[in-house]
Amino acid sequence: MSFDAKAFLATLTELPGVYRMLDANGSVLYVGKAKNLKKRVSSYFRDNLPSPRIAHMVSQIAAVETTSTRTEAEALLLENNLIKSLAPRYNILFRDDKSYPYITLTRGAYPKLGFFRGNPDRKADYFGPYPSAWAVRDSIHLLQKMFRLRTCEESVFANRSRPCLLYQIKRCSGPCVGLISPEDYAADVQLASMFLNGKQHEVTRRLTEAMETASAKLAFEQAALYRDQIQSLRQVQEKQFVSSSKGEDVDIVVAIRESGLLCVNLAMVRGGRHLGDRPFFPTNAIDSEPREAVLAFIRQHYAAHPAPVRLLASPLPAEEEGGDAEAALAELTGRPVPIQEGRTLTQRAWVEMAVQNARLAILARNQATAQQEQRLAALQEALGLDEAIQRIECFDISHTMGEAAVASCVVYEGNRMKKSDYRRFNIRDITPGDDYAAMRQAVTRRYDGLAAGEGTAPDLILIDGGKGQVASAYSAMLELGLVHIPMVGVAKGEERKPGLETLIFPEGREPLNLPAAHPALHLIQEVRDEAHRFAITGHRAQRGKARKTSKLESLPGVGPARRKALVARFGGLPGVLAATTEQLADVPGISREMAEKIYSALH
Repeated sequence: MSFDAKAFLATLTELPGVYRMLDANGSVLYVGKAKNLKKRVSSYFRDNLPSPRIAHMVSQIAAVETTSTRTEAEALLLENNLIKSLAPRYNILFRDDKSYPYITLTRGAYPKLGFFRGNPDRKADYFGPYPSAWAVRDSIHLLQKMFRLRTCEESVFANRSRPCLLYQIKRCSGPCVGLISPEDYAADVQLASMFLNGKQHEVTRRLTEAMETASAKLAFEQAALYRDQIQSLRQVQEKQFVSSSKGEDVDIVVAIRESGLLCVNLAMVRGGRHLGDRPFFPTNAIDSEPREAVLAFIRQHYAAHPAPVRLLASPLPAEEEGGDAEAALAELTGRPVPIQEGRTLTQRAWVEMAVQNARLAILARNQATAQQEQRLAALQEALGLDEAIQRIECFDISHTMGEAAVASCVVYEGNRMKKSDYRRFNIRDITPGDDYAAMRQAVTRRYDGLAAGEGTAPDLILIDGGKGQVASAYSAMLELGLVHIPMVGVAKGEERKPGLETLIFPEGREPLNLPAAHPALHLIQEVRDEAHRFAITGHRAQRGKARKTSKLESLPGVGPARRKALVARFGGLPGVLAATTEQLADVPGISREMAEKIYSALH
């Protein structure tokens, strides 16, 4: 039964909202937002559609679902959430869930300069966001050089008895030991804030006045410090070969298609300083035009991240759709956010830089893909496998003298590590230190579902270990009926030197030693090292948790309620250890006799 578009359109509202187009199987083909649902959805059922891709999608529509919203901004947020949760195959999808980093200045007598990633609150002043962690750290380094603000943690700052190395190399003014007054430090903080807000010329003017005043008072050492700050500031301004004297906050969004790839590049300008850029390679964009990708990026990105004062886009979205996006952003931010092409000389230079960096990102991605495919082909040949390798899973065990054993399983797929498929297994019910039993348990737990027909089978299993670990893993796969999946052990070489690894096979095949420069060995090392890293971090977390709680949990007569009361009163095990018998007895639910038992058990 074909979709009766005419009858459906007659029922539509003219309110803003979100529409979902479904095929005959109920799968979502496309999610879109509209300022006017009736007008927007009607545009899909006309004779002249904008592209063959849209025409092909419309031919598959069996039903359309709509959700009306009060405002266009609400529609934009709902559209973004649905696109990310449903991943419709005709929506250009940007995986942009990672939060952007900021520079922070805390409050107090001696504010701390720091790196922050997350949702800003009111506990500090935030500057950004920045396109990458590298951009933040580079800016922090510059600020340390120019204004000598502290970056140490509060616990370190409160317990210093002499200044640290950063003071010696003139990257900190030594507030921890009183080498600068709160008033002078506050003046440096104010200058740093002005610099981050794009008021570099005002900063230079104030420093110049301070230098002249110090010289007039014959305070030549202080004047030299101001002179060094001015020189550092001028060096920064010289490096910012594309900057704005207006102190603008601008994002530049460009999209290009080259060499079979579509890249959207986001460049950020904050306080007039160009902070770098970040390329995105969206999914479901094979047949999409750059103009469509720019619009999709603006809708998805700024529904989840703060918008700047203005956006520069190339190519510009179509007039009507661009206007809708501007209206939605204005509702979200409470102010106009114009989307325009580069007009001034500086703005055009920003756009040209973003386009050039998008080209470089495409070149780098294609080169990396070709290298990874070469390594996979080399691995298939070295192992003598009939089928191409697409997915590799690697296991490792980590523990300390048998304590808090953790197994990791990392996944390599699509020419890169696929972190969403990583798994950790807390090993239980085995003899402490029995790596063979731990490996057997981890493999069994990982592939138990696969044996029942659930999950994705790897093309190759790597075991970080020698003959014993490989034999244990193979016996687990034998019980599961999955021995058809190729398995290889990676035994460390002499003195654990990279390049001397031996590949162990479970079927009795002779071990294999690949040359140190072999591309297949490089791939194996990369995946093995990631499994080791993932196992180590999991083990440390488990060990730390166990050590923090084990003493309290083993106290005689102290159950969950009393443990909770002790932690609430003393803040954790160190506080309980420092408490006297009298202090312990003051905790609700703990008698004098119980306090004495706890004290004697802990000491």
